[in-house]
Amino acid sequence: MSSPPRDEIVARLTPTVSQAVAEVGYDLEELDVQQAGRRRLVKVIIDADDGVALDDIADVSRALSKVLDEHDHVLAGPYNLEVTSPGVDRPLTKQRHWHRARNRLARIRTVGGEELLGRVGPAAEHGVLVLADGRVRRLIYGDIERAVVEVEFQQPPAEELVKLDRAADVAADDGGDGNDTEESR
Repeated sequence: MSSPPRDEIVARLTPTVSQAVAEVGYDLEELDVQQAGRRRLVKVIIDADDGVALDDIADVSRALSKVLDEHDHVLAGPYNLEVTSPGVDRPLTKQRHWHRARNRLARIRTVGGEELLGRVGPAAEHGVLVLADGRVRRLIYGDIERAVVEVEFQQPPAEELVKLDRAADVAADDGGDGNDTEESR
């Protein structure tokens, strides 16, 4: 009996794994299944607004082990489960990633090729406020080609956080949700 293709296994398991991860209180960032010798490696990447601790990984691992054992027919044989959190170099691709990166420094490349190093402010449905080169800019997600958090070994300067907070208050007063493209040039 041949085993199903990798993409089919991932497609069949994703809804079940996503639901199990959500029930424990986390977001499924990625699910991958690879052949590792005679076994499969099921790799699950989870995240949460408050980050993911080692105890959280253990909780999710226990929940997923039960669910995957119930879906043994999909995996068609023995497997190893690896549950982890995204690395610091994970691209910021979704609103929740930007929300979780608030007050962090990010390296951003726009679709137009502009390179920015900026402090992440509030994230809204359509875009995010970023403090770069001393001014707050509103960037639309669709205008961002790539963005990753930069590792910092010290606390962000207080004046930068104050500037971002003030800009967020102004945006909220104006009803701005990050959908204003005027400042994203």
